[in-house]
Amino acid sequence: MTNDNVKQALRDLFPDPEPVVEAATDAEAEGDKKKPAGKKEEPRINGLIERDHAVHGYDIDVQLDPGELLAAVMIINKAGFFIESITGVDWIKEEQLEVVYDFSRYDFDTCRIVIRTRTPRSEPKVPTISKIYPGANWHERETHDFFGIKFDGHPHLIPLLLPEDADFHPLLKDFKP
Repeated sequence: MTNDNVKQALRDLFPDPEPVVEAATDAEAEGDKKKPAGKKEEPRINGLIERDHAVHGYDIDVQLDPGELLAAVMIINKAGFFIESITGVDWIKEEQLEVVYDFSRYDFDTCRIVIRTRTPRSEPKVPTISKIYPGANWHERETHDFFGIKFDGHPHLIPLLLPEDADFHPLLKDFKP
């Protein structure tokens, strides 16, 4: 499958092809409608952003709900991508945790996909992708250790790096040692 086919398959996950309208920048809000020199708009379709790999380090950035995660990961897997990493981000002010998945292919020098999904901080859980990518098992355990995100359906979600009796998650922004 070519890069274009993968992008189209990911676009097909989002039924509404209307572009997302971004909030105005400070300069636009003050009446300066000029765009910065050399800045081009990024194509965006309901949470899918195509990026310039040379600038961002990846080609597609997808924001989706946890319920859409497995469908997107299956498309990526069928297209021959492998999982590079899984990590978390604590958006404490928004009371959310984000899980970030990085995928790549060996046969393309510049084809990387980032998938992001957010979950409430009060009950952080997303489905496991370890049934699709067995190597994700360890990444999900590490993300659970440090952020407390539960991966529903994970076969062995026990601490990987923290003590087995740890009742804390050290990468949460409100963590106090």
